[in-house]
Order: sequence, then C-alpha cells, then structure tokens
Amino acid sequence: MRLVHLSDLHLGFRQFQRQTPAGINQREADVAQAFSRAVDKLIALAPDVILVGGDVFHTVRPTNTAILHAFRQFGRLVDALPDTQIVVVAGNHDMPRSTETICILRLFEQGFAARERPGAPTESLSALPIHVADREARRIHFPHLDLSVLAVPDLPPGTVDLSPDPAVKYNVLLLHGEVKGALPHADEADRAAMQIPLEDVTRTGWDYVALGHYHVYKRIADHVYYSGSLEYTSTNPWGELAEEKAAKLPGKGMIERDLATGKQTFHPLPTSRAVLDLAAIEGRGMAAADLDAAIQSAVARIPGGIDGKVVRLVAKNVPRHIARDLDHKALRDLQKRALHFHLDMRRPEMVRRESSGSPGRRPSLAETLREALQARVVAAGVERPELVALGLRYLEEAELSEPAREFPGADA
Repeated sequence: MRLVHLSDLHLGFRQFQRQTPAGINQREADVAQAFSRAVDKLIALAPDVILVGGDVFHTVRPTNTAILHAFRQFGRLVDALPDTQIVVVAGNHDMPRSTETICILRLFEQGFAARERPGAPTESLSALPIHVADREARRIHFPHLDLSVLAVPDLPPGTVDLSPDPAVKYNVLLLHGEVKGALPHADEADRAAMQIPLEDVTRTGWDYVALGHYHVYKRIADHVYYSGSLEYTSTNPWGELAEEKAAKLPGKGMIERDLATGKQTFHPLPTSRAVLDLAAIEGRGMAAADLDAAIQSAVARIPGGIDGKVVRLVAKNVPRHIARDLDHKALRDLQKRALHFHLDMRRPEMVRRESSGSPGRRPSLAETLREALQARVVAAGVERPELVALGLRYLEEAELSEPAREFPGADA
C-alpha cells in the first residue's frame, strides 16, 4: 500500500515585479509550473493514496488564475489515476479566520465544476473525488485499502484528539502545523495555529504521519516527516537554502512511502528557476572599486550566469559612503539580467551607550518596522502576521527601487 506525501504548493504566490508575456507574475507562473511537474511525477508513481499537507494556495482568496490551474492539475490526477484517493487538509494560508468566509478548498471536494470523465457517456459527469478537511478534523476510511486517514487542518492547539483507529490495518495522520521543539526558530510572520506535541505524532499506532507547514524536508521520527514545499515561497528562502545545505538535501520534492514495508523514498523535483545565496563578501577595508570588483567576481562564478535567477549576495561591514560610491549602473544591469538580484549591504555594527550605561546595537530599519507593526492597533479582520510580512516585503522593495537607496543595506 503506497502513498505519496507532498505539501505547501502555495499556488498564487507572487513576488518581485516581473511578468510573463501573458501578464502573470513570473514567480506565480514558476510556482504553477512546479505543481504541474509534481502532478507529472504523481501520475508516474501511481500511488494508492495522495496526501496534500496544506497551503494549497498562498492566500485565503486566491485569484481565478490560481484556482483554475489547481482545478486543471487535480483534474489531470483524477483522469490519470481514477483509483487513487486524494486527501487534502487546509493550511494556515488556506484557512479563513472569519466564520463568514468559506475555505476555497471545499470547491474541489464538492465539484464547483463538473468534469467529463474519459470513456464515460457524454451525459455522465462527476465532481472531483477529493477529500478535504478544513474547518474540522475528519477521519476518512478507505475499506478496500484497510486504511484510515485522520486529516487535521490548521486548528487551535488541543482541539483534536490525535488517536489512531485500532479497527484498521493502516493508520495515517495528515496534518498542518508545527511539531513543538522540532523545528528551527519559526518565522513569527508565518506561524501555524496548530502546535503539535511530539508525543502525539510519535505515539504507537500511526503507520505514517504526513506533516505540512515547514518548507524543508525533515524527519521528525522514523515514520513522521515534513515533505517540504515545492518551491521557495516562504518569507525566508535564504534560510531554507541554508537548512537544505546543512542537511545535504537535493532541494524540493515529495515523499513516497510503502506502508507495508516501511520503505521510503524522497523524490527530488526541480524548481522553475535557480534560487541562490552566494558566499558573503567581507567588505571591511575595501574601497568602492574593490567592492565593485568583488561583486562582479562573485556573480561571474554562478554556473550558467545570473540571467533569470533569484540571487542574494551579502556584503558585510560596508560603510554608507562606500555603498554610495558603488557602480550603480553595473548593479542595475545585474538586476535587469536576474529575475531578482538582492545585494544585501550590511553596515558595520554600531555599538552605542544606552542612558543606563549598558551597550546596545542600533536596531535596523526592518527591526524597527517589525516592532512598530507588532504594536500597532489593527482593524477587525486584519491578520497581524500577514500585515508584518507585507510591510517587510514593501520595505525591501522600496530599498531596491531607487539608485541612491538601492543598496544601502538592511541597517541603513
């Protein structure tokens, strides 16, 4: 009995200001293509069950383009694998926080559009056979597989009894959330509501626990895994790259698991374009011309060049006057060639004396903005984490928008 576990599709994700010839945000198109490739792989693997661990969409109210793409790709799965069961849970990006708003994922289960099945009579139409858990947990039984799947969306802690069903041969837990103490420091701007005690997912009786929310493939226990995302869609892709490098991972992908034998395979999937975090430059003592040369040298070492890639290059200990004197024309040329080129100029750390006499570091503009948004009174219905993430994103785009302020660094 084989299953495939994938998660965090983030369809509709938008980033940067580049568009395709059709007028779609380029990163949105990249993410859509990544899901299409994942569907190709799923069809080739032809498992008995497909588990999707949440965050199918990047926002609660995705665009029509994202909804249509999701429908077409899930439709391809259903047409190619009519006997495969598909179970989807809502993640924190899918889950409405207002009781008046319905989760968009319900449309897939209830059949918001009928599909004509290949080989069926013209008048025989059926909805997509997809099982969705959004507002509450669902225990879904598949008698022909002797399988029970407890599907748990992103819900408040302690609201679900995470117990297996003793009456079946195979028990699988599918949920979106954070296993307490098992993940690196979480991004406050993108926290899952579900905080999962480690003992709940490692208790006896679960044959496999499929987790969503964390964007890097990670083993929690022998049978408990995060599959990771299909693309770099978090607020900190550079952190993802560092974690993947430390774990010697090939990148993004999906998990195939045989419940009968316990054999597991991680299937890497190519991303739509390279996302690179180059080795940092130590700028202390460099003149502007020296730093210009170091930047060009770092870019020249990129295999295949910088064109079309998403690239960050950190330059440490660069005073403001050196940053101002850089060759901004050459830097703008790099920005034009890349999909996104972020030269992260970091000024020397400034130590000052507080009124109390204790030393302190001057907070960066990003830190100041984050603190202000965390303290700001927000209107009803406004999600503070999304507000903070949006504000920080706007700040980064503003810092990159003018030549004079293009590369002053995070501490400018």
